[in-house]
Amino acid sequence: MSTLLDVGRTHNCGELRAADVGSEVVLMGWTHTNRDHGGLIFIDLRDRYGLTQVVADPSYSEDAHRLADRVRSEWVLALKGKVIARPEGMANPNLATGEVEVRITELEILSEATTPPFPIDDESTAGETTRLEYRYLDLRRSALRENFLLRHRATQTIRNYLTENDFVDVETPVLTRSTPEGARDYLVPSRVQRGSFFALPQSPQMFKQILMVAGFDRYYQIVRCFRDEDLRADRQPEFTQIDVETSFMNRESFFGMMEGLMAAIWKETLGVELSPPFARVPYDEAIERYGTDRPDRRFGMELATISDIAAASGFKVFKGAIEKGGVARAMAGPGMASASRKEIDDIIARAIELGAGGLAWVKRTEKGYESNIAKFFGEGQLEEIGARTGAKVGDLLMMVADKPEVSAAVLGQLRQEIAERIGLLEGGEKKFEFCWVVDFPLLEWNEEEGRHFALHHPFTAPVPEDIPLFDTEPTRIRALAYDMVLNGLEIGGGSTRIHQREVQRRMFEALGMDDEEAERRFGFFMEALSYGTPPHGGIAFGLDRIIMLLTGSPSIRDVIAFPKTQRAVCLMTGAPSGVDHLQLRELGIRGAQPPR
Repeated sequence: MSTLLDVGRTHNCGELRAADVGSEVVLMGWTHTNRDHGGLIFIDLRDRYGLTQVVADPSYSEDAHRLADRVRSEWVLALKGKVIARPEGMANPNLATGEVEVRITELEILSEATTPPFPIDDESTAGETTRLEYRYLDLRRSALRENFLLRHRATQTIRNYLTENDFVDVETPVLTRSTPEGARDYLVPSRVQRGSFFALPQSPQMFKQILMVAGFDRYYQIVRCFRDEDLRADRQPEFTQIDVETSFMNRESFFGMMEGLMAAIWKETLGVELSPPFARVPYDEAIERYGTDRPDRRFGMELATISDIAAASGFKVFKGAIEKGGVARAMAGPGMASASRKEIDDIIARAIELGAGGLAWVKRTEKGYESNIAKFFGEGQLEEIGARTGAKVGDLLMMVADKPEVSAAVLGQLRQEIAERIGLLEGGEKKFEFCWVVDFPLLEWNEEEGRHFALHHPFTAPVPEDIPLFDTEPTRIRALAYDMVLNGLEIGGGSTRIHQREVQRRMFEALGMDDEEAERRFGFFMEALSYGTPPHGGIAFGLDRIIMLLTGSPSIRDVIAFPKTQRAVCLMTGAPSGVDHLQLRELGIRGAQPPR
């Protein structure tokens, strides 16, 4: 039995300083490194607070020295000793505790450890698969641990800020009903109501709106949500939202309050002073200038529409695309006129991979505009394209003519990739360019399914004067929706909500739901709207994505304690896994067999 554990530690491993010299202390932690220097055994003892160098000297304690000689990496120790100043010239300025060390008088081994599959240090070259399988070891690394300490500070700041602004934290159900509209639900079978299923919430959307009906005019929740969708670096099947809803607040006041929340987070975690108000970028303008509704505004290279020039040119490929209703767009790559033919061919191949039929290019040199397609453009046409894109001598013009959404998306993606490749984003991780994207379309037409879908969600309010367009041109209806975008990533999406039952009915109708289906799926919600619903709106921020940007992490998995892989698997626990056939029988489920 440990006697030092009964005494308890007096200090953590990041706490001791020169002022503590002469003190008797008790420390506990993990062996980071151990070194035998001619009879003196030096151990770097680590906990989540930092490192302290401790020394086993046989002249102080033979028993402690004998035990220290056995100690290996990641063994858990408790020790008692005296704080002394490090010898002259031996201080470590890179370590907070680097002026002192502890001479051990008592040592206890609390736990031995198997040799780890990778070194517990920030220079570890272990692959992500190994790190996720041994996540409990990966989390011991200081770089990863700092991500979660920052995340803690961020969530505390969020709670404090919203509480100070009269928001109430209300928990909403995790087991709810399936309302498939967008991403797929995760379903949970009910044992009591056999044949029926709960769904894990993709968002607390209807519940937070019902809280507005109930009179909680300012609600928030830091809430876990679930979506059964394909994964990527900034997406997980379970994720955390900062969920916010308000009543009786106009949009500009709401924007100001949310900008204040971001400013509080950035100041508390990074010491960075943001400068609200953030820019407002209309959706159509974002598509025209950046090719995406998630614009990265840290650099230029903006897109320009050149359909009129393409239609008047002799370039048949472009003329044909315009005649079919396409749009021609161009952008200038700074300094890229020196690109080799292989580099240009790689850009063309990437454009085709992204969905374009091809990509045309022209170099602007001291001699003028040079390309094998230059002959197809009349006098002044290339100069006009150069003027619209801001091309300078030494730049490369890149042009795509295709369906409107294709030419925008392809050049928008190439804009981002090329900016990274040519160094326009160097140091960009320390620059935070926020904006609001506003004035979205309410609906989009899905050719494959032959019906409209909500661009945000079915509860987003239309611009009031556009409501008559439900009967004539639904795709022209503008939405009272908005996204907050940071450095090319959407970090929050929200809207003014529909608060009138009849407008909500018309929205469901536009989505292809008749009254019977709407009643079956959303009857409880529609009834709630009939009992006096205040005008309301809100937003949901992706907390994981915000922390990823704050920490500069390349993957969202680095800011989630126990993340899934891109195949939605937890390598540490082996989830998802098969279950016993008796469990399935109890739930009334047949045909699903556990793996053997």
